[in-house]
Amino acid sequence: MNLTKKCIAEAVGTFWLVLGGCGSAVLAATFIGAEIGPDIAFPLGLGFLGVSLAFGLTVLTMAYAIGHISGCHLNPAVSFGLWAGGRFPSSDLLPYIISQVVGAIVGTAVIYLVATGQSGFDMSGATWAANGFGELSPGNFGLFASFLTEVVMTFMFLVVILGATDGRAPQGFAPIAIGMALTLIHLISIPVTNTSVNPARSLGPALFAGPEYLAQVWLFWVAPILGAILAGWFYKNVLEEAAKPDIAGDVISSAPSATVRNP
Repeated sequence: MNLTKKCIAEAVGTFWLVLGGCGSAVLAATFIGAEIGPDIAFPLGLGFLGVSLAFGLTVLTMAYAIGHISGCHLNPAVSFGLWAGGRFPSSDLLPYIISQVVGAIVGTAVIYLVATGQSGFDMSGATWAANGFGELSPGNFGLFASFLTEVVMTFMFLVVILGATDGRAPQGFAPIAIGMALTLIHLISIPVTNTSVNPARSLGPALFAGPEYLAQVWLFWVAPILGAILAGWFYKNVLEEAAKPDIAGDVISSAPSATVRNP
């Protein structure tokens, strides 16, 4: 597959991940419906569970849509993890990461344009689903706890990805396993860092949220990439068979099969 087409697919897929995941948090998490009585409104927001599901569903749907084109990484950490696991060429790392970052920024820009179109929208309190630690953590978790959470969550995410796309795994179910894993990761870690496990997803909202979030975005590049590289090494050297099947390549192939293909 042509590298340009792969990069376009990655940009579109990451755009969808940010629009669907961060967009659900910004636009729909706390949405209040019509009033049903004096000072009483019916809550229609997605809430904590809904936002977690939204992130998982974006990955699941894109995996079937573009997995056979680019591998559906949508995440610089995933690209690094697959490289460390021997399933992705180093020459494609930078083009993929640039495409993912562009998609994330455009996705956040669309959320911004939609949200600011609401009458009475309060820009002063808008964080655009950005990630943070310390005072910017949803639960006021400190630097160490946030760093550890991002490393561990990304490590486990890559273990699921590498395992679900292994040639020995049941065929055709990788997108479901990966999407549900991302949902579970959000259920665990939204209170800690607002859940990143994806440097591109973190950078996009941080650019709109302000300098205090941009000052912390380094953690959401370093920790996920570290966790992903550790997972790639771990799977390749500990869990993968010595005589590897012919599956070097992308994360997810076409919907009928989870077998990974050469790029």
